[in-house]
Amino acid sequence: MATDGLHENETLASLKSEAESLKGKLEEERAKLHDVELHQVAERVEALGQFVMKTRRTLKGHGNKVLCMDWCKDKRRIVSSSQDGKVIVWDSFTTNKEHAVTMPCTWVMACAYAPSGCAIACGGLDNKCSVYPLTFDKNENMAAKKKSVAMHTNYLSACSFTNSDMQILTASGDGTCALWDVESGQLLQSFHGHGADVLCLDLAPSETGNTFVSGGCDKKAMVWDMRSGQCVQAFETHESDINSVRYYPSGDAFASGSDDATCRLYDLRADREVAIYSKESIIFGASSVDFSLSGRLLFAGYNDYTINVWDVLKGARVSILFGHENRVSTLRVSPDGTAFCSGSWDHTLRVWA
Repeated sequence: MATDGLHENETLASLKSEAESLKGKLEEERAKLHDVELHQVAERVEALGQFVMKTRRTLKGHGNKVLCMDWCKDKRRIVSSSQDGKVIVWDSFTTNKEHAVTMPCTWVMACAYAPSGCAIACGGLDNKCSVYPLTFDKNENMAAKKKSVAMHTNYLSACSFTNSDMQILTASGDGTCALWDVESGQLLQSFHGHGADVLCLDLAPSETGNTFVSGGCDKKAMVWDMRSGQCVQAFETHESDINSVRYYPSGDAFASGSDDATCRLYDLRADREVAIYSKESIIFGASSVDFSLSGRLLFAGYNDYTINVWDVLKGARVSILFGHENRVSTLRVSPDGTAFCSGSWDHTLRVWA
C-alpha cells in the first residue's frame, strides 16, 4: 500500500493541507520579489509608431483545417500539416508546393522542419512522430523513406527538433513530453509532471539551452531540464488550457496563449508572471503566440479569426489583423524576422509582412 510509508497521525488530508500551506509560502516569497509592474518600468520607453502589415502571400492547397506549420532555417520554405492528413512543404516566395505527404491518419497536429532543412517531422492522431527525408528526386517515394521515431500512448500535439537533426522533442495528449533519438527511435528522456494533455512546447533559443517549456490542459506552463528530465519551474496563473508557449528571443522569459482569452508573459529570473495581454472585447481563446525578432512585439492568433499584435513592454494592443475566414490555429515568425506565417481552419496559410 502507498499509505504504509506514512508516519503516525499522517493522513492524506493532512499532507494535502501541508502541501497547500507550502504553496502559499512559495507565493509569499514570490510576492516579495514583486516590486514593480512591467508596464510601469516601460512607461519611459518610446511608444511604437504606426506600422502596416498585410497579407503578402496566401498558400492554398490544403483540403481541410491547417493545424500546424513551421519555417525552415533557410527563411523561405514552410511545412504545414492539416486535418485531412496532408503535410505540404511550400516555397513561401513563389507559393509553389515542393513536397506533399499523405499521412495514414487525419488530424496531423504537429509538424516541424529539421534544422538542416533536409527532413520534416509530423504526427497527430496516430500517436507517432514520423520523420521524412526531403529530396528533390521527382520519382522518389517519400512515404517509403518514412521513419517512425516517437511512440506515445495518446495523440501527438507538438514536435520540435533540438539543435540537431538527430534528436526530436515531442508533446502528447498522454500528459508527457519526451526526447527521442531520430536514428534509433530510442527514448532518451521522458518528462512527467503535467496533470492532463500537453498541448504545446518550445525549446529555449540559446545553442547551449538544455531547457524547454511546455503548456497543457492542466493550465500549467512548465520549464524542464532536458538532461535530468526534471521540471525546474512551473507557472499556474492561466484560467484555462494553455494552447501555445514561446520563448522570448533572449531566453529569459516566455509567453503563453490560452483559452481564457489572455496571453501572458512569464519572467524566468523573477520566477513569476510579469504581464497579461488582454482586453474586455477579446473573448475568444488565443491559439498561438510568437515574438518578433527583437522581442518587442507579440503576435497572437485567436479563435475569432483575428491576429492581435501586442506591445510586449507596454501591454497594449498595437494592431489587429483581419484576413482569415476561420480560427487561426498556428502562427510562426520567420527565422530572419521579416515576416510571419499564420495557418487557419479556413484551409489556408497567410504570410504577413
